[in-house]
Amino acid sequence: MRNASRIIIGVVAFAAVYAVIFLRLAQFGMSETGDDAPVAFSPSVARPDILDRNGTLLAVDLPTGSVYAEPSRIVDVDEAVEKLTSVLTDLDAAKLYRQLSNKKARFTWIRRKITPAERQAIFEQGVPGVGFRDETMRLYPNGTNGAHFLGAVNVDNRGIAGIEKWIDQQGLGDLRQTGIDFKREGLEPVQLSMDLRIQHALRDELAKAVDKFSAIAASGLVLDVTNGEVIALASLPDFDPNQPADALKSDRINRINVGVYEMGSTFKALNTALALESGQFNVHSVLDASRPLQFGRFRIHDFHAENRPLSMPEAFIYSSNIAMARMATQIGIDSQRRFLKRFGQLDRLTTELPESASPILPRNWQILNTATISFGHGLAVTPLQASMAVAALVNGGNLIRPTFIKGREVAPRLLGQHLVSDQTGEALRYMMRLNAEAGSARKAEVPGYYMGGKTGTAEKVVGGRYSKDKVLTSFMGVVPAEKPRYLFLVMLDEPKALKETYGFRASGWNAVPVAGGVIKRIVPMLGIAPSAAPRDPFPQTVRARAFGWEHFVGHDITRGLPSIEASWAVPVREENDVPEEIQQ
Repeated sequence: MRNASRIIIGVVAFAAVYAVIFLRLAQFGMSETGDDAPVAFSPSVARPDILDRNGTLLAVDLPTGSVYAEPSRIVDVDEAVEKLTSVLTDLDAAKLYRQLSNKKARFTWIRRKITPAERQAIFEQGVPGVGFRDETMRLYPNGTNGAHFLGAVNVDNRGIAGIEKWIDQQGLGDLRQTGIDFKREGLEPVQLSMDLRIQHALRDELAKAVDKFSAIAASGLVLDVTNGEVIALASLPDFDPNQPADALKSDRINRINVGVYEMGSTFKALNTALALESGQFNVHSVLDASRPLQFGRFRIHDFHAENRPLSMPEAFIYSSNIAMARMATQIGIDSQRRFLKRFGQLDRLTTELPESASPILPRNWQILNTATISFGHGLAVTPLQASMAVAALVNGGNLIRPTFIKGREVAPRLLGQHLVSDQTGEALRYMMRLNAEAGSARKAEVPGYYMGGKTGTAEKVVGGRYSKDKVLTSFMGVVPAEKPRYLFLVMLDEPKALKETYGFRASGWNAVPVAGGVIKRIVPMLGIAPSAAPRDPFPQTVRARAFGWEHFVGHDITRGLPSIEASWAVPVREENDVPEEIQQ
């Protein structure tokens, strides 16, 4: 009996000792005291591969290691510094000496993410108190291509921007906090909507444009208007995700998703749709643009004034500020605001990319604001949300939240349906096509493809005032115009005039031809076949008099739009009429 009691006491004693040891080890392992903590690491959490829509690898984890030291265990600091700097030659020896001399510190990093060769060389030096940690590093094999799409990770392999940050928000970050050592086995790759081939072509054309026009920045987008998938997105200057520190530079923002701009005359597509939907105007309506509009001390004028009444199609292709303002002010403030609200222009647009921005709205929305917003001034939005709205105008009236992930269901992202009538959508597509045939978008025309679009040139606000010297030019086009599948956006920030542009810097001279180059390269990759025999867009051109001006009758401007009556007022164009090229 006495022996049994002794055995029980002994077991309890041993259990108590081991319990104390276990608790102390757990305490050390869970401590979060930074670099002064004992050597205890949270397990690394693997990240899934990222693929483009065709399965091309965009991001992958690679095994690597890091080297650290426990200063309290360093025997000879001078020797340790000498041996470590002989391998890692770019280390600051003085700084390293201070780190290793601090005997109160129980832990300090020497270098994160070292190569296998460096690790072996340090190991062979045999420095007491120096150890290694197995880690993973993120590799982006395509460098800058798709940088703003992908984002980046930090030194701990945590997503800090773009899709990488979104992946952490889907549960990877929570998994990391559990302390479970989660490996790559069984991780499903994330497949983006991006097509790397198209992404490369878009970025390449934008880079050429920055050089040619000495622009301070450029950005572009390719969007599938039928499902909201972003096929390509580029913003220059960009960064290499393999060097994520560059992403923090102020000029490396994602201008498509985060930049907020007055979009200029590309907004006239929305205003024209508003006018048609109001029932107060139709494609045969005539607007008086014979003189500027006066609002107190403010005057609204046209960039290249026709100084005469304009039909609605003329107002669109001449990009008449006066005509647009007349329509908007007649329709009214409340109707304009409700229309823009329905099209997602007054609220922050959120997507998988964590980076986003709220639109800048008038503080006190008055009739002058309504007039200027009609032609894209006084309301600033992100280019992505402006593109989303124009996509809805041409796809049958469905407002679809854009996505950066391939195959995401459309229904949960459908923000509105039938927002415009079929007649309005058809009229907008027709006018955009007309603009490519006879208006400011001519330089984006690609033989064999029926493209339509709208140009925009907006003066930038500098010091609270509009600058005459700094502009933001843009072009938004759709292909094919009769039944759009893809929307293309090109924006140039502060492009300079050239000799070949006759001193002009409006979008018709820069953003439009750049977009033409993008479309020419990309459309074949998108699987859109060219027409075998492109037709003369004006096969029955006849001079006539209508409402007092020259006017085409009997157009066959594009395929697939037979219900539009072709008796719109479109003056005959002269080949050497340079100003017609530079409409806003």
